[in-house]
Amino acid sequence: MDTNAFFKQATLLICSSLDIEIALWRLRNFIEAYIPADELYLNIYEPGQGSIRYIARADRQSGVRLDKRIHLPADLVRSIENEQRLRNGILIIDPEEDPMGRIISDAFGFTDTSMMALRLIVEGQRMGVLDVFAQGKNRYNSSHAALLKLLREPFAIAMANALKHQELVRLKEQLTSDKLYFNRELISRAGDEVIGADGGLKEVMENVAQVARMNNTILISGETGTGKEVIAGAIHRSSHRNKGPFIKVNCGAIPENLIDSELFGHEKGAFTGAISRKRGRFERADKGTIFLDEIGDLPLWAQVRLLRVLQTREIERVGGSPPIPLDIRVIAATHRDLQQMVRTGEFREDLWFRINAFPIHIPPLRHRKMDIEPMVIHFLEKKSRELGIHSPPSPGPDAIAQLSRQNWPGNVRELENAVERALIKHRQGPLFFQRVPDRGEQNNPGIHLEEEEEEELSTLDVVIRRHITKTLKAAGGKIAGPDGAAAHLDVHPNTLRNRMKKLNIPFGRKP
Repeated sequence: MDTNAFFKQATLLICSSLDIEIALWRLRNFIEAYIPADELYLNIYEPGQGSIRYIARADRQSGVRLDKRIHLPADLVRSIENEQRLRNGILIIDPEEDPMGRIISDAFGFTDTSMMALRLIVEGQRMGVLDVFAQGKNRYNSSHAALLKLLREPFAIAMANALKHQELVRLKEQLTSDKLYFNRELISRAGDEVIGADGGLKEVMENVAQVARMNNTILISGETGTGKEVIAGAIHRSSHRNKGPFIKVNCGAIPENLIDSELFGHEKGAFTGAISRKRGRFERADKGTIFLDEIGDLPLWAQVRLLRVLQTREIERVGGSPPIPLDIRVIAATHRDLQQMVRTGEFREDLWFRINAFPIHIPPLRHRKMDIEPMVIHFLEKKSRELGIHSPPSPGPDAIAQLSRQNWPGNVRELENAVERALIKHRQGPLFFQRVPDRGEQNNPGIHLEEEEEEELSTLDVVIRRHITKTLKAAGGKIAGPDGAAAHLDVHPNTLRNRMKKLNIPFGRKP
């Protein structure tokens, strides 16, 4: 036969597609006229992991992409790394007699087969091995090996290019996925500003400064709404990981049947609906920080998975993927008493010890009331921007003092809501705040809001506002007329309306 024509045609087929499985299939269909070749397989040796990874397969019907790892015994690993196998670039193997042949045959379920293995090398670097299989014993001879050996260099180059192409496609898909994810997750930097760093949170920020540059796991505790996420963001921004991602996870908001997939990702076909590979939150946080909020809400089986990740810094996607090493920092947070949960068996003691190496506790707002005024000013500016108010109103007389006399069981989040509610209701004049009682206060007549108890020392505007409101209520909301509020107060209706506008008392017909 004309070996030059064989080499030229085979090389054209090998380089005909960047999809290595298609090129492999085209080559198989061509060379079977010259070499017994029922199936072709491509694998890559992974140094340091003691395994080979098969990336493509071709038979008469089609070529398919693979991602199958086969772990090798230690003696075979030493043999490969010492260059004792495939020393001449090609080897004819009886799978039943050869250790490597037996491992590969068992992995793919081959029986009664012959095998040739061609090492692929580019610029002295081992790229992988092309395995050729044929049914029956003793199907190959030295002429087959010499013919296949002609294809070593073009196949190695094509394989290297195909692998680089696959990596580029993977990185592009990863970039697109991350862009979509971060667009959903991004919040304004103003929302991450630490208000009270020089006041009630001074000790907390001193702890942040101590630990930020390190890599240890951190546990942030505090009541709901105290700003645990903000402190976690401050740690990330002050660390050497600040150019990496900051991934936030609310452990209590993930349905239990989706925890594995959301945290660790899944492979295509891992379960019904898994139409493509998905990277989990931990994988997205590589080279950065992952913030596990409400870690106490994780079920026990998920705590076991999390403990293993903290110990090994490796994850496995749902669907049997190989371990994926990660470079991440974990910050956990909770409003629950994890020590009590350990005693009752709701939280694993080994996980508690793992995350509690450096605890940071955020005091509630009622214990740092000096921060209320700067927070109100901050929220007025922030919420005004969000609501499209060009000039934020100023708090009314004694408004900040009244806010400081409240206990704020909802902490910073409740204060933020109070500011937003006041801005929405505001018309003109100074801004006043009204705290909405929680459900327990509404259902218990014995509980009174602090502002109602302490209004005896209110300013004149507050007293007048309260009196007008009560009179208006007694008049059924009517201002003018003999039975209107203006008549009861002995003022002209327009005078009353102007006063109500000044004091921010709503009036008019309700829709």
